[in-house]
Amino acid sequence: MPNMILYLLNGYGMPIAKGTSVIYTWSATSDILSIFGAFLSDSYLGRFTVISIGSFSSLLGLIVLWLTAMIPELKPSCESIMLHCSSATTAQLAVLFLSLGLISIGAGCVRPCSIAFGADQLTIKEGSNDERLLDSYFNWYYTSIALSTIIALSVIVYIQENLGWKIGFGLPALLMLISAVSFILGSPFYAKAKPGHSLLTSFVQVAVVSVKNRKLSLPHSNFDQYYQDPDSELRVPTDSLRCLNKACMIKTPETLSNPDGSVSDPWSQCTVGQVESLKSLLRVLPMWSTGILMMVSQSSFSTLQATTLDRRLVGNFKMPAGSFTLVMVITLSIVIPTYDRIIVPLLAKHWGMPRGFSCKTRIGIGLLFVCVGKATSALVETMRRNAAIEQGFEDQPNAVINMSVLWLVPEFVLLGIGEAFNPVGQVEFFYTYFPKTMSSFAMALFTLELAAANAVGGVLVSIVDKVTSLGGKESWLSTNINRGHLNYYYALLTFLGVINYFYFLAICWAYGPAPGQKLEASADKEEEQFEYREVPTS
Repeated sequence: MPNMILYLLNGYGMPIAKGTSVIYTWSATSDILSIFGAFLSDSYLGRFTVISIGSFSSLLGLIVLWLTAMIPELKPSCESIMLHCSSATTAQLAVLFLSLGLISIGAGCVRPCSIAFGADQLTIKEGSNDERLLDSYFNWYYTSIALSTIIALSVIVYIQENLGWKIGFGLPALLMLISAVSFILGSPFYAKAKPGHSLLTSFVQVAVVSVKNRKLSLPHSNFDQYYQDPDSELRVPTDSLRCLNKACMIKTPETLSNPDGSVSDPWSQCTVGQVESLKSLLRVLPMWSTGILMMVSQSSFSTLQATTLDRRLVGNFKMPAGSFTLVMVITLSIVIPTYDRIIVPLLAKHWGMPRGFSCKTRIGIGLLFVCVGKATSALVETMRRNAAIEQGFEDQPNAVINMSVLWLVPEFVLLGIGEAFNPVGQVEFFYTYFPKTMSSFAMALFTLELAAANAVGGVLVSIVDKVTSLGGKESWLSTNINRGHLNYYYALLTFLGVINYFYFLAICWAYGPAPGQKLEASADKEEEQFEYREVPTS
């Protein structure tokens, strides 16, 4: 992902705006498909089958992408980097997009299922009460993710930049082959949980039934007209979003025809619990929306900036242009444990905050740091562009100017701090509004937020490129970044971020105090922390 913008520019001659939009769309597709991957595994195919499909889809996509680097006919011919490339044919673009689509399908199948599939082995084989063993599994799972991220942003990026795309794409394809084959070979030893009920299906059922029952009148006092789930403590629906309450009204006793009292046709009768679950989702959507603009990535543009800067760090070693996202990962790795082990105890001791800042406060801190980070990006890009023009490189976007690449570090540190506070605060906020039966849906909602952010980023880039190039003017997002105004684009992101922050404050005021079921420091603390780590299992 970090170097794909360079491959699209150098290999396919795409303008910066178009290449960035392609990457945004690719990322958004992968995130959206994660929701459908979770739905397929939970409702129909099971996790093993979905992971298998995803593994081989990713493998096929990586092989096709590798072939675009191996076979010259699959790419347009370029006389020089970024400037004189013939346009890619429809067939060439079709092959490229096929590879990216297959990789997205693979990611959408593997991401939501892998951690839960591993937990299935421990839960079934070792016993669900062995929380310590399961805790250890989750810790090692996230450690492996962090390690793979570091390897991707350093080793793989370095190989792509210094040894070329043939090896740079071939190595991930080889690793994916090993992964897919080894996963299938372990099939006889796996515990394979059968698919069951999907929360997504439940939401759709409530919406459908409430529309079917739209002409019914809600009862004022006779609560026996609501269908109550025998396993739930919820007896009546809440007064908010009353139109959905019609979905759990009992029209005729015949709808409850199963011997165990369950509904025979879930598309005609829903439970109070189902209705309240959908209401919980709708209640968190306003706060969920505040994170979309914050998560609009600028890594593709930062990679292009880095290619024009002096990247020598030690001796002749040059930091790969696509490796700067690693600064965010390192910042995250420092800030999160520092907050948990140092800041929280201080807040508990001196300010009476046993759990540290509230989730809303953490969300707000994250939004502020991201705004400052994007403002810093605008300032640094202004310095870089002015230096390029002063040194006579205005028409040479591939020239390396006399300015250290370390100028990019502060903005990534600030963005990393924002990432350390906002997403964790958001997921915990979802927890305060979701019933325990929906705890695993919190991470799925966060994944959908990433998809929305990528979609918004792609649309924003397209609009900025078209509007700023009207009348034959040089686009802010020109392929020649020394002539364009990437700093103006960063300033626009900062301005939108500030507006988004005031929108966040208005949302906080509208929510008022958090509901009763907060994550409190209590005797259940260990259990709830265990559940928090279990969020990604859907």
